[in-house]
Amino acid sequence: MRAKQVVAVILISASTAVATMWGYNHFTNGKTYYYSQDSGKVPSNYAKFFEGRKSANPPTDFVDAASAAIPATVHIKTKTIRTVSNNLPKHNPFSDLFGIDPDDFFGNGNGMRSLPEMASGSGVIISNDGYIVTNNHVIDGADEVTVTLSNRKSFKAKVVGSDPSSDLAVVKIDAQNLPFLLYGNSDDVKVGQWVLAVGYPLTLETTVTAGIVSAKGRTLDINRRQSQTPVESFIQTDAAVNPGNSGGPLINTDGQLVGINSAIASPTGSYAGYSFTIPVNIVKKVVNDIMKFGTPQRAYLGISYPRDDMSDEQKKENGIKDGEGVYVWTVTPDGPAAHAGIKQGDIITKINDEEVSTGAEMVGKIATYSPGDKIKVTYKRDGKEYTIPVTLSNNSGSTSTAIIKTSMLDKLGATLETLSKKDAANLDVKGGVVVKSVTENGLMDKSRIQEGFIILKANGEEVKDLEDFQRILGKSSGTVKLEGVFPGYEGVYTYPLRLASGR
Repeated sequence: MRAKQVVAVILISASTAVATMWGYNHFTNGKTYYYSQDSGKVPSNYAKFFEGRKSANPPTDFVDAASAAIPATVHIKTKTIRTVSNNLPKHNPFSDLFGIDPDDFFGNGNGMRSLPEMASGSGVIISNDGYIVTNNHVIDGADEVTVTLSNRKSFKAKVVGSDPSSDLAVVKIDAQNLPFLLYGNSDDVKVGQWVLAVGYPLTLETTVTAGIVSAKGRTLDINRRQSQTPVESFIQTDAAVNPGNSGGPLINTDGQLVGINSAIASPTGSYAGYSFTIPVNIVKKVVNDIMKFGTPQRAYLGISYPRDDMSDEQKKENGIKDGEGVYVWTVTPDGPAAHAGIKQGDIITKINDEEVSTGAEMVGKIATYSPGDKIKVTYKRDGKEYTIPVTLSNNSGSTSTAIIKTSMLDKLGATLETLSKKDAANLDVKGGVVVKSVTENGLMDKSRIQEGFIILKANGEEVKDLEDFQRILGKSSGTVKLEGVFPGYEGVYTYPLRLASGR
């Protein structure tokens, strides 16, 4: 009896082992898995790998994406005429020996001469009839813009409009049936995904480089060089970008435009690790406004937030905690946020249900809306979370789309304000515009206009206030003659202000 029991136990054990091995092989397809970490638990940040997807993505092939982008990427060359001092003595050996005035060769007879400056960048065709988006800094101040296609055909281009705040511009060539890039959605761009940068770097022909998205919502404060109201929420990548790539496309592996390459972080001025791209959702908004109104219609929330360089001591004093959201530093009186009930010390965590953790991310979200748009703002106050509707306005407080050439004022590179009635009376003038500050390399700086100058006339027309000045600039091109005074000094001073052509 005992022998039969032993045999039965052996048979049952063998059968169980066989069944177990068959089931294991059947359900695992014969694959063996190893897991070396002790806990046996998968971290939550790997959840996406197990939501009905394979545990690893297959290798990516960039050929199709590159072939879609190359024909729609253009080379932009610019020529700018600079007027400089001749710096030659009135009597010199050249004129003494030959009896010829050197100005006949080198200048215009008034001690000045013109020198052409050449520059280049890239651009993206966005329509089959020749509209192209590029960086503002690529075409800023240019007297002549030439666009060369990937097939080497060249066209003279007209500047449709530009936005120094976001460093974007639109130019137009007279051509039809052109290849163009489709817009993607930069909100869908994820850190770690493959992207390609396309352009004409270092005077090379069309060049494609690959990298991954390193970060989103970055700010460098670089656009402050050309605007008093910079808009920055860059996509950061490690795709190689060099001088000449500016204005070219950043695309995803589906060949869709996800951004316009704008800047690099480098100790040498050439590629050394990271490049920065304007998200395509901002690009779409700015380009549509330029094509419809001639200038961006920018929406404002009406708050300020701490700068990234604020010290830990300052943050501690004001109860600011990193990573919670955007701390409301100040609230503009009568602005959209103030009207909605947002107060200093609130922490904004979401815009239209999308999380924001930095000021740059919030600016990027707001930049995709127009004055008059209604959004939902979620914020924390005293540990409680609230969501309220906010109607955005422009910087003058209006919720309507105001068609004014504010971008031209940005291009001047100066802070301007209307002359006060008291100062106008003291100077015995009807009005004017005061130059409060001048930004380096702006149009006013290039014209050598200094702080304190009061503009009284532009192209012979009287300037009583800032609105008059905007109106005159909006209808002008080429060079505008500015006339004005400096308080405490006698006489009227005249400055030629050279605007970009094609406005």
